[in-house]
Amino acid sequence: MIEVSGLVKTFADGSGGRVNAVDHISFKVEEGRFYTLLGPSGCGKTTTLRCIAGLEKPDEGEITVSGTAVFSSASGAFVPPYRRAIGMVFQSYAIWPHLTVLENVAFPLRVSKEKISNDEIRKRVSEALGQVEMGGLEDRMATQLSGGQQQRLALARALVRRPQVLLLDEPLSNLDAKLRERMRFELRELQRRLRITTLYVTHDQIEALSMSNTIAVMSSGVIVQEGGPREIYMHPKTQFVAQFIGSTNQFSGQITKQTADDRGTVKTEVGDLTCALMNGLKMGDQVVVVVRPESVILHRDQPAQNTNVVEGKIAAAMFLGEYVDCSVEIGRAALQTRQPHSFQVRRGQSIWVELPPGDCLALPDQN
Repeated sequence: MIEVSGLVKTFADGSGGRVNAVDHISFKVEEGRFYTLLGPSGCGKTTTLRCIAGLEKPDEGEITVSGTAVFSSASGAFVPPYRRAIGMVFQSYAIWPHLTVLENVAFPLRVSKEKISNDEIRKRVSEALGQVEMGGLEDRMATQLSGGQQQRLALARALVRRPQVLLLDEPLSNLDAKLRERMRFELRELQRRLRITTLYVTHDQIEALSMSNTIAVMSSGVIVQEGGPREIYMHPKTQFVAQFIGSTNQFSGQITKQTADDRGTVKTEVGDLTCALMNGLKMGDQVVVVVRPESVILHRDQPAQNTNVVEGKIAAAMFLGEYVDCSVEIGRAALQTRQPHSFQVRRGQSIWVELPPGDCLALPDQN
């Protein structure tokens, strides 16, 4: 439904030069799928979205939406935004405060090149509002809506043209935490129900992991890893992805042993760790061993097995309801862990730390 190939977009840098906001990226979004561009501010994700929407004109590449080339640097094609089969929700919602709910949603139809009767406009507005559970609010002023209702209103306006592709630019970032959690669920259920192809832009890892079929992690204008939520979280391919997606512990070291099952031993600051090795790594390589806080197991007494078990000391323990956030000192290194809510320790207590080999992954050291 969306195909982007070799996309390049540059901007002036203020000193007469150009900077690549998007640097030769390519990806596909299959029909009916929820695809997320995830990355920090300035990584190029919103610029990519705006290029697909037609709000920015790329320098190079090709963009196809629903089988139609909406941009091609080779042929010179550039389809204006209003002729693209898309609906878009902006980060600020862009709702007109002086208009009613009905008139806000109807606006794309009223300015359309297509001649649509008032009866048909009312019918399609009612249909769009029903899809976002806002039926009966047609006559309410936009200023009388809550934050969640404004977000739904912006969605209804994007859906009223019956687009084949929905583009969402951080639509939940202005909501409070509780409402954002609820709207994540509602938005994902709406997308599943309508089976509309969706391209979502966010810097929020929880949004990306909980809503997406596929995530593309971006950094400095390029896609550094693409895959499903579980793959991105459990099997990061770079140190950047491991750091950006959730919390992670990292230990620098060198591979001192390698086995035939893609495992090996890495000599680190906390001792020799057995772990999985990313493809392409070999003996002697400088690496970073990453392990998620929830994978770390703490023992009050020394366990019988000793693979990846080291002694440490509790530096801090915070009860957070769902779990206990423990910080452990191992020599000069610090380790973050998440333990069951029933786990009780005190500051300064000696503890045995188990780093399960199956949850430890060695990646190339990019520092």
